[in-house]
Amino acid sequence: MVGAEDSAGLQAKIKTQCPPVPGVYGMFDRHGELIYVGKSRSLRHRLMSYFGEAASKEKAGRIIENSRAIQWETQPSDFAAQLRELDLIRRWAPRFNVQGVPQRQRPVYLCLGRKPAETFFLASTPPTSDCVAVEGPFFGLARMRNVIDALNKTFQLRDCSQKTVFQFRDQLSLFDLQPRPGCLRLEIGTCLGPCAAACSREEYLQRVNAAESFLDGFNDEPLTAVQELMESASANQQYELASRARDTMKSLAYATRKLSYLSHARRDYSFVYAATGYDACSIWYLIRSGEIIDVVAAPKDRDQYQQLRPTMQKWASLLKRRHERIRADHPHSVSVVAKWFRKHRGELKQTFQPEAAGRRYHRLAHHRAESL
Repeated sequence: MVGAEDSAGLQAKIKTQCPPVPGVYGMFDRHGELIYVGKSRSLRHRLMSYFGEAASKEKAGRIIENSRAIQWETQPSDFAAQLRELDLIRRWAPRFNVQGVPQRQRPVYLCLGRKPAETFFLASTPPTSDCVAVEGPFFGLARMRNVIDALNKTFQLRDCSQKTVFQFRDQLSLFDLQPRPGCLRLEIGTCLGPCAAACSREEYLQRVNAAESFLDGFNDEPLTAVQELMESASANQQYELASRARDTMKSLAYATRKLSYLSHARRDYSFVYAATGYDACSIWYLIRSGEIIDVVAAPKDRDQYQQLRPTMQKWASLLKRRHERIRADHPHSVSVVAKWFRKHRGELKQTFQPEAAGRRYHRLAHHRAESL
């Protein structure tokens, strides 16, 4: 960490002390509060860019004006820096880390769950229980609320409070009572009515399964339904309704596009990724269904490889269940993995299955011997 009373002092210290290697950095204000976290392939070049004339009128200028200290942390690769940056932002939520200026947009997760009558809902952090599926992160709370509303109506899932008493048609009851629905959605056909015994548990579960297939990228029913609503409203000169449907269509298109990236990662990205660092050493990441499950340093000699063999056997066992929906400790890592391999397609050549770890180690050892 370096500190100074003004930006000129910070610039001088960064120029002489900060290394030109991958890493993450944090900006602190005069009160010691972390106000911004960033990452770069070259820490020195990135931090020096904050002091340029071109940055003075941009967001970078506002950040450096409020900064009195800068701390950096080197990382073995750009991929590691991205993961570390995301972890720090999630933990500390610095005020200058925004998706779009000037309005702050915090990430939200699209969730399907909450028994006994599952529904779509938003969460600021991925729930660890009572969920069928969780995907994200997404940005734009207002936009995602439109998505939630459209999805629950399309799949006829309830959107009422969790305190509502639900009674399915096939449930046994001591009293012959006819429960009333809590809203008009049952009457207008946008909810199956689990609060009014209007459907069986099996019928409701069928709609939940269809909703889950949308999250997996196999169902475009919501887009089709909103498109038909927009065209019908326009044809009937219901322009206000058509306008709302158009806005919902835009929100759904964003969610569908993001889900397609994530579903591709979940289907195709199950392997060990050897991310080579700036010092020519590798870090091995276990990626299962797009999620980073575990990480180890690549072995440098035979003894380290022998110690790592039980871990590789464990990784091989974990990958055998890659077609299951995975709930790791950090499901947000899917977004980083999907973006990374979409941008760096050549890095897929650095992936292998745990069973091939021995061949991978011998190849690394051979290259290392040649370099020496």
